[in-house]
Amino acid sequence: MQHKKKVILIAGPTASGKSKLAIKLAKHVNGEIVNADSMQVYKEICILTSRPNIQDEKIIKHHLYGFRSVKKNYSTGLWVENVVKNIKQIWKKGKIPIIVGGTGLYFKALTDGLSKIPNIPNTIRDSTRKLHKKIGQNNFFKRLLKLDPSCKKFVLSTDPQRSMRAYEVKKFTNKSLSKFMKKTKPKLKKSTFVKLFINFPRDLLNKNIEKRVEIMFHKGAVEEVKKFKKMKIKKNLPASKIIGVREIEDYLIGKITLSKSQELIKQRTRQYAKRQFTWARGHMKSWEMIYSANIDDLYKKAINKIS
Repeated sequence: MQHKKKVILIAGPTASGKSKLAIKLAKHVNGEIVNADSMQVYKEICILTSRPNIQDEKIIKHHLYGFRSVKKNYSTGLWVENVVKNIKQIWKKGKIPIIVGGTGLYFKALTDGLSKIPNIPNTIRDSTRKLHKKIGQNNFFKRLLKLDPSCKKFVLSTDPQRSMRAYEVKKFTNKSLSKFMKKTKPKLKKSTFVKLFINFPRDLLNKNIEKRVEIMFHKGAVEEVKKFKKMKIKKNLPASKIIGVREIEDYLIGKITLSKSQELIKQRTRQYAKRQFTWARGHMKSWEMIYSANIDDLYKKAINKIS
């Protein structure tokens, strides 16, 4: 990769080996790594979010990891501002930015632009989520189409996040989300991006998830949640929704056993991976799909795509 005004994007489901691939690529292309995981931005939760360790950060410069307090909110809009700033700083050094993570909305906002939608009041957001939880995705999507029929063209029936977003926007603004989307423009040229998605087979991924959760507990996930609990974080803040926090808190108060908390974390992580695949099918059709269980082979495939 000769042209310095390029950005390598590495996406994929949780536990698919994104971070390992990013480090190998960064060594090859003289790159630096930038976080695209909405939960790895928080400094107080490291184990449960599988943040890169100190050794990895010594090998390659990492950005936007563990810099935000769990007591503060962090939006997609803020991330776009931060990541574009980091990209330009890395370019100035004559290096290649490698954006890696599993938050699909972050990647979409970077490559396609972020819709300038007015802030939705918490009352509408909360009522939308309560309705979705009560009636389920299938019925919620039907209700969305009654409210805004145009959603059929750009919202997948299996995408709960997008469905709820379209619903709350229409409720508050009386305008379709599609109207806001048409006005979006990315901050960087689309030709800037080299987009790679690790299309990991589901059965093998589930085994990786099992191992990862068990390793988290060995590393001290319970102690991490104990410290987090003492901070008395508001339940509506994003950090409270990190997979594992609620399950370990339930264990700490004696509601469930330790093994049950592990089992639930594995289950929620598998469900999260499934949502990531769903997002990719709907929003990452232009991405290069790569896969190998062997990191060296995966690296070779990635090199072929970016060369």
